[in-house]
Amino acid sequence: MLSLAVALAALAAPVSTEIVLPSQPAPLHGTLLTPPGASAVAVILPGSGPTDRDGNSPMGVAAGTYRLLAEGLADQGIATLRIDKRGIAASAAAGFDETRLRFTDLADDARAWAAEAASRSRKPCAWLIGHSEGALVALKAVAGGDDPESSKVCGLVLLSGAGRPAGVVLREQLTALPDPLKTQAYDALSELEAGRTVAEPPAALAALFRPSVQPYLISWLPLDPAMLLAAYDGPVFIGQGTTDIQVGVIDAQALAAADPDATLKLWDGVNHVLKTAPADRAGNLATYADPDLPLAPGVTQDVAAFIRTNAAR
Repeated sequence: MLSLAVALAALAAPVSTEIVLPSQPAPLHGTLLTPPGASAVAVILPGSGPTDRDGNSPMGVAAGTYRLLAEGLADQGIATLRIDKRGIAASAAAGFDETRLRFTDLADDARAWAAEAASRSRKPCAWLIGHSEGALVALKAVAGGDDPESSKVCGLVLLSGAGRPAGVVLREQLTALPDPLKTQAYDALSELEAGRTVAEPPAALAALFRPSVQPYLISWLPLDPAMLLAAYDGPVFIGQGTTDIQVGVIDAQALAAADPDATLKLWDGVNHVLKTAPADRAGNLATYADPDLPLAPGVTQDVAAFIRTNAAR
């Protein structure tokens, strides 16, 4: 009897499959996690920086947010494809020279992953779950809709995503800088927003404004998440924690205002990596390095309920 129970449990366990997506200059990589009888499939789009398919980064983030989200959604009967974005982890060889990368490259990859996830799961379309900057990638991926792969997107789940242009958010984050550095930073942002490179950015801000990354910033800064969302007519879920120290409730409200039909969920006491966290910075950041801390109650359940409800329509 014990061996039968073990066999049945194995049959019911989600199947994890390494996925290789053809691309130039090298393939992209991800993990498809498929529970038995999956009702839908979603692609999890990572946030900014060197963030991998599990939601971790060498810049001090080891929360495992995307792995935990994928496992939680599998328990709710939803398959997920979580990815190493271009230039990161197993997809490192697919990275462009920094001077060549544009925001549209990330959106193109998102559409390609959606088509791949739908095909692998034998579904008509795949959901895009964008976290942090990944939310803007998801919005850009469905903009226009003239690419055949756009039809492979069922709808959007935007988690901890900015609702205002990046320049507005960056100015808020840089407001604590002392003058004249703050003025120099604001001036550099204004130049980049106007589509002009900055020949000699402040040395203290070289990591943000280095010349090699400026073409990418010029492609990113003009994007307005609320305007992109207003132009999209598919189903949308907006999820935001109230103790997020990177993106605020004001951003979720801006997104919701742009799409009155969207589902908005504000999770009390939940931070940017979707875990229960205090508002104080030290305690909040401590959760970024704790992969054993589960996602906050309600996060996975709310996302799964939204996808299931809309997938059935």
